[in-house]
Amino acid sequence: MKKLTLAAIFAGSFAALTAHAQSNVTIYGIVDAGIVRETGGAAGDVTKVTSGIGSQSRIGFRGVEELGGDLSAIFTLESGYKIDDGSLDSSNTLFNRQAFVGLKSKTMGTLTIGRQYNPLYNAMSQVADPFGAGYAGNIKNLFPAGGVNTRVSNALVYSTPNWSGFSVDGLYALGEQPGDNTAGRQFAIGLNYSGNGLNVRLVHNNRNNDSAPTSTAVGVDREDGKNTLLAANYDFKVVKLFAAYEWDKGLNSSPIPVANAYGLKTAPKPSTDANDALIGITAPLGNGTLMASWMNKNDKTVNNQDAHQWAIGYSYALSKRTSAYTAYAKIKNKNGAGYTVGNNNEAGSGDAAFNLGVRHTF
Repeated sequence: MKKLTLAAIFAGSFAALTAHAQSNVTIYGIVDAGIVRETGGAAGDVTKVTSGIGSQSRIGFRGVEELGGDLSAIFTLESGYKIDDGSLDSSNTLFNRQAFVGLKSKTMGTLTIGRQYNPLYNAMSQVADPFGAGYAGNIKNLFPAGGVNTRVSNALVYSTPNWSGFSVDGLYALGEQPGDNTAGRQFAIGLNYSGNGLNVRLVHNNRNNDSAPTSTAVGVDREDGKNTLLAANYDFKVVKLFAAYEWDKGLNSSPIPVANAYGLKTAPKPSTDANDALIGITAPLGNGTLMASWMNKNDKTVNNQDAHQWAIGYSYALSKRTSAYTAYAKIKNKNGAGYTVGNNNEAGSGDAAFNLGVRHTF
């Protein structure tokens, strides 16, 4: 009887340990490619096959291990690639999109370490933009959503649990430059609400632009790039409305994705004081979704290099995982501004672009 009892206890303990150690790894990805025609650039019109028009093509590995109680270990490794020629999206970098590990608790929140999305970009792509930061009409054409504003290396990210629809995200990225702990560092904080069809995010991002040799030089002042974004959308069921407004201040707060796309004698100058605005909609139409937006860049410097863009697109669901899409966008640059119409993967080469493609998720 004792042997049977001990055996039962041992078996139960082993089962509990096994349950605590349960883990799973998911392989996921997106395959997205199509035809892009860009017009209005200095190099002339171009028609090409492009990868990642709506969403960058990628393959990823996502893992979760239950550690017991309320705690789990998590990781994500994600690599971008190009359908048109089969190459990696970023040379010499395998997991250029995301690479992080961390701990997750329903009651304590989530802490992750590695290369991760910036809360500023998440607010733009998930809440502000009806195009989801993809296609010709994407928010990145005028809002500063590229480079370190998209993903950040050497970052620690903490996300609180959801409190009746409210949550907070915080990011701190080390500059890792010898002799100066603040040179190149970046931090962001986002306040979020989601409930009853309403999504709202207020995010502030601050990036120190210095490198250690210049930041410690005598007489050289630091200048941070600062972006503050208020984004919202509301789902009326028959139509979903989007709106966003951003304040950009300081060096590299409002970069121009292509240095001089129009071959101007005097190259466009990135603004150090600008406001960005967006209004947009999505609406169910047949077996798909209609997307439209209007954006404005207000350059408040003496250069007054403003720009505005209008865009329209349609995504048709062929199945739960596969869709066909088309989109068109047009930018109007003023006073020598140099913004271009790109897509999720490219900055573009001119002031107008047309997309036609297919997207599959797995």
